[in-house]
Amino acid sequence: MKRELEDGYELDDDPDRVDLDVVCDFLANEAYWSKGRSRELIEKTFHEASRVVGLYSPEGSTVGYCRAASDEVVFAYLCDVFVLEDHRGRGLGKELVREMVDGSPLKDLRWLLGTADAHGMYRDLGFRKPSFRIMERPGPKFAGDPPSE
Repeated sequence: MKRELEDGYELDDDPDRVDLDVVCDFLANEAYWSKGRSRELIEKTFHEASRVVGLYSPEGSTVGYCRAASDEVVFAYLCDVFVLEDHRGRGLGKELVREMVDGSPLKDLRWLLGTADAHGMYRDLGFRKPSFRIMERPGPKFAGDPPSE
């Protein structure tokens, strides 16, 4: 899939096109949810993802990214959504998530995500607060994980 957006931006789900240096740098150094994660761990999640979608500038550089982890039968988990700061405020993040979810062979599954921000954008795309049935069991501590309750 390739989809052109306004102002020459493009979405693409070809994993070979993603600049892993950009992804690893942002996730390890900028993202509140993954700050401090090793390159090895970030690359492993990239390679084992059910789907990745990259966002590309008019010049072709990676300026945004997201991935999905899924059993490809019942659920999909939206992960590592970001748009680099210089490219924010144009609706690109919304289109990135829309493509990941609605443009995906996984579109009819139950989609989950964990986020501390952009709640309005996610609501606009059909996400809502989890039901009382959703619980979480935290795994080994990674940088960016919230404190246990």
